[in-house]
Amino acid sequence: MSEGRHVLVLPDRDSAEEVAVELAGRFGVTDEPKLVRDALAGEDDAEDAQWLVVVEDPAARLDPLALDDFAAEYEGWLEAP
Repeated sequence: MSEGRHVLVLPDRDSAEEVAVELAGRFGVTDEPKLVRDALAGEDDAEDAQWLVVVEDPAARLDPLALDDFAAEYEGWLEAP
């Protein structure tokens, strides 16, 4: 994670898509988050993948603890810097 960016790690695509939509309503995120498939090391099966929701936050206005709690609602977490 770089400054001005938060990465939420989710267990599947459906969760990642729900989180991306919910970020606008819950946190006022106006830029569409980027969804990225993150295959687990050594896994060839498409089902064995985590999904990342990348949120740009150049003004650093989003609370990392609140984002981590939010991701946990979907069995995910906020990637540590």
